[in-house]
Amino acid sequence: MYSYMKGIITDIKPDYITLEVGGIGYKILTPNPYAFVIDAETTLFLYQKVAEDDISLFGFNSPEERDLFLKLISVNGIGPKSAKAILAAGDVASITGAIESGNARYLQKFPGIGPKASQQIILDLKGKIDFDIAPSFINSLEEVDEALQALGYNHKEIRKVLDKLDQSKTTSELIKDALKLMLK
Repeated sequence: MYSYMKGIITDIKPDYITLEVGGIGYKILTPNPYAFVIDAETTLFLYQKVAEDDISLFGFNSPEERDLFLKLISVNGIGPKSAKAILAAGDVASITGAIESGNARYLQKFPGIGPKASQQIILDLKGKIDFDIAPSFINSLEEVDEALQALGYNHKEIRKVLDKLDQSKTTSELIKDALKLMLK
């Protein structure tokens, strides 16, 4: 099993990149191939999938991204293609924050992830993601909660609004969005 590879990107396609390492070009499936630059030296953190009829390499920009991918594919009903699509459409911090806060609506925006799959991801992974990224999003939601309480809103009203927020935004943007939702 490979942990990482460092090499030069020689080709970029919609689903994969080619990374040349020691004169060998490796086809590496990656969530966002166009985030890479041809002829740039890069380090990719890898996951190798071995199946009866296929051997595939999946590459990620960071160990956290790879670890989140591994956690996602451990969820019943989520395979490598779905996990790759989730990571292509979101970032590690937002996805982790959504899982830790139980935000099923956020997870449902990803291709192929419906209500059942999003609930399964939360059920299986909540509390099991130990990246340093997750607490910052949880803290952001806590700050929004505290700000709304300070403005006189009750906890039940606040909980309804917190589930509707886009956790990829900053705390101040989250507070503004929460207030807009409260005023509706």
